[in-house]
Amino acid sequence: MTRPTPETLAHSARRARTVAEAPGDTDHVPAATPVRPAPAQVSGAGSLVRSLEALGVDVVFGIPGGAILPAYDPLYDSTVRHILVRHEQGAGHAATGYAQATGRVGVCIATSGPGATNLVTPIADAHMDSVPMVAITGQVARPAIGTDAFQEADIQGITLPITKHNFLVQEASEIPRVLAEAFHLASTGRPGPVLVDIPKDVLQASTTFTWPPTPDLPGYRPTLHPHGKQIREAARLMSNARRPVLYVGGGVLKAGATEGLRKLAELTGIPVITTLMALGAFPDSHRQHLGMPGMHGTVAAVYGLQKADLIVALGARFDDRVTGKLDTFAPDATVVHADIDPAEIGKNRHADVPIVGDARHVIDELLAAVTTERAAGRGTDLADWWTQLDDLRERYPLGYEESSDGTLAPQYVIKRLGEIVGPDAIYVAGVGQHQMWASQFISYEKPKTWLNSGGLGTMGYAVPAAMGAKVGKPDTVVWAIDGDGCFQMTNQELATCALEGIPVKIAVINNGNLGMVRQWQTLFYGERYSNTDLGTHKHRIPDFVKLAEALGCVGLRCENVEDVDKTIEAAMSINDAPVVIDFVVGKDAMVWPMVAAGTSNDEIMFARGVRPVFDEDEL
Repeated sequence: MTRPTPETLAHSARRARTVAEAPGDTDHVPAATPVRPAPAQVSGAGSLVRSLEALGVDVVFGIPGGAILPAYDPLYDSTVRHILVRHEQGAGHAATGYAQATGRVGVCIATSGPGATNLVTPIADAHMDSVPMVAITGQVARPAIGTDAFQEADIQGITLPITKHNFLVQEASEIPRVLAEAFHLASTGRPGPVLVDIPKDVLQASTTFTWPPTPDLPGYRPTLHPHGKQIREAARLMSNARRPVLYVGGGVLKAGATEGLRKLAELTGIPVITTLMALGAFPDSHRQHLGMPGMHGTVAAVYGLQKADLIVALGARFDDRVTGKLDTFAPDATVVHADIDPAEIGKNRHADVPIVGDARHVIDELLAAVTTERAAGRGTDLADWWTQLDDLRERYPLGYEESSDGTLAPQYVIKRLGEIVGPDAIYVAGVGQHQMWASQFISYEKPKTWLNSGGLGTMGYAVPAAMGAKVGKPDTVVWAIDGDGCFQMTNQELATCALEGIPVKIAVINNGNLGMVRQWQTLFYGERYSNTDLGTHKHRIPDFVKLAEALGCVGLRCENVEDVDKTIEAAMSINDAPVVIDFVVGKDAMVWPMVAAGTSNDEIMFARGVRPVFDEDEL
């Protein structure tokens, strides 16, 4: 096994910066920090780096190249730590993981052409999951734009549909203002990615650096405080409903509204359902938590939404994976929909009470309004509703079957990982069966402890996102739970982790296949397993232990139930290098429950061929 040299680790330690906790309120522009006295003239590249310093950026993830190279010279002397990744996609996902773990803006840098286009997937991922990220790309010199110059790509046009906003900087004097605007846009309102494309000659031009700049964003005024009339109507409905649910999305986490959510839930006694993106917003162990809804949600959560007479949606967007066949979703429910993005309200499901506002302010004002309702003696007894939901929880708990061939059950591995590591760690998942099992069998008690690619479903997300999360939270244990398919897409970033002293831990759930695709082939394609066998079981290609060691990590393997605990504990004892565990598990395990794509939530399957029985007359 190759480990980083003491000199490399010492250099990484010197370069590391302590990450300051960001305030929970993301409604403010990042505070300007004092900057060293600037000379009368700097280059555009110098202005860029000084702008990053003034914005409080402590780390960026990137790869140099021709068009962005001028920016790397002043970066050499900067207080900003640069982490050299092995692929630009890794830089983008690392910036996302950093942002999701810390609440701060993540920053990635790439050169023009292929460097910039390699950021497209992580930018789209951040856009779908509302993650604050600024991507800085080099561009060919202004006279060459539009000539098909070497490494030219219209990254501004390419990313137009997947960014909150993007800029093509035309003058070096604009750089401080554009950077300040980019960070403000990324971190306020509904967070999202912003791209700043800077031509090479602009980076090389001479300019005067001044800070702070005067932002110029006419018309950009996110609505933070909801309208009082809608709040009062929502409180009235909550006080009269017989089968209400709180449908909680990732917007509650983004707004730092988790404490208010708990108070609102406990005040009203209403069941809470948290989406895949909202796990940790409400403690899994809380009596009122029904779990996750949707395609692989709990039976109680799916039916709770389906049979509700009132849905109070907070920072959620009625995604197709939650609603199933849309025209059959929650047919008897009145909908209160609160979101900071007015475009989401009514987009998929009509909102009877639309509320535009930041989730924290919405919840705080709902608390006050519901308290007024209760003081006036208005409120509904939810005992019958809870009796029905508790019956479902008892009859249809999350569980799994042991494999008939004696192979290791992946659900058991993930369950034990969560129990041994505990609720203070950060868990980062790739996409597929392992992602769903990680959402089901690990208990999330705290916000920002569960990171995953929800909306875009990006394979290859986990390893670089875990790297970014660990950089942002160096004192927190960070585990990536990945599949053997996902892991092979971006595992080269483990070399970055080894060299930069970023000791992430990776659990590879190795079932030898593209597991979720195989599950669909089992259920819907007559067990015709076309091109889903990865060869990691039959041929051990690659050998994940040897690969881990080649990348400067500690490699471990576990193939039986007796070794699960001690293997996890061995990984937990290693803190001076990244660790990879190859968990060799059975290939036939399935994710249950399941609502097949395009079908109604009423058709949820608890296991293959098994549908829950529910007495609708009781509702």
